[in-house]
Amino acid sequence: MSDALLLYGYWRSSASYRVRIALNLKGVTYRQQSVHLVRDGGRQHDPGYRAINPQAQVPTLVDGDLTLSQSPAILEYIEEKFPQPALLPENPAGRARVRQLGAVIACDIHPVNNLAVLKYLVDTLGVDEAAKLAWYRHWVRRGLDAFERLLADSPATGHCCHGDQPTLADCCLVPQVYNARRFDCDESGWPTIRRICLHLDTLAAFAEATPERQADAE
Repeated sequence: MSDALLLYGYWRSSASYRVRIALNLKGVTYRQQSVHLVRDGGRQHDPGYRAINPQAQVPTLVDGDLTLSQSPAILEYIEEKFPQPALLPENPAGRARVRQLGAVIACDIHPVNNLAVLKYLVDTLGVDEAAKLAWYRHWVRRGLDAFERLLADSPATGHCCHGDQPTLADCCLVPQVYNARRFDCDESGWPTIRRICLHLDTLAAFAEATPERQADAE
C-alpha cells in the first residue's frame, strides 16, 4: 500500500472526481488524502499543502518522486503510465476529439465556475446568491449546450462520449453534470448528455467515484 499513488483531493471537487474515475477505470490502487476546501478558510491554503501544490488547488497526484497537479495533465499521465484499458482512442482523429470534448469542460466551463471564482464573486465583488447562481448556470448552459451539439452531431458518439467504451471525455463529463445538478441547472436541452450519463452511472468505476461515496463526504 505504501507504494500506491497518493491523490490529494476533496469529495466535491469535480477535478478530483475526474481523476478518481480514471484511476478506477484503470484498476489502479491509490490512496486519498482529503484537503478540505471550505473548513478553516480552506485548508488548501495551509503552508504545508502549498508546499505540495503552490496553486493551492486540488487534485494533486503523488507518484514516488513525481508530484503533479492540474487534472488534464494527471489524466494524461495516468493514461500513459497505465495504458490498459485505454481511455484514448487508437487513431489520431479520435484522440483529438476526446481531448476536445474534455477541454470544453476542463478549460472552458470549470475554470469560471470553480469554488475560488464563486467565492471571489461573493466575498470580494459582493454578488448576492441569486446573481452567483445566474453566473454559474449561464456558463454551464453555454458550455454544455455546445457539448451536446458536439455529441449529437457526430457519428462517433456511442453509449459513451466516443464510441461504446469510456474515455477521458466521460471522466470529465460526469462530474460536470453532477455539479450542474447541484446548482439546479436545466438539463432539458441535453438529451444526449443525459443518455450517456445514465449509461455511465451503471458502471462501477463511475459509481465508486461519486462524491457521496468518498471517505471525506459530509
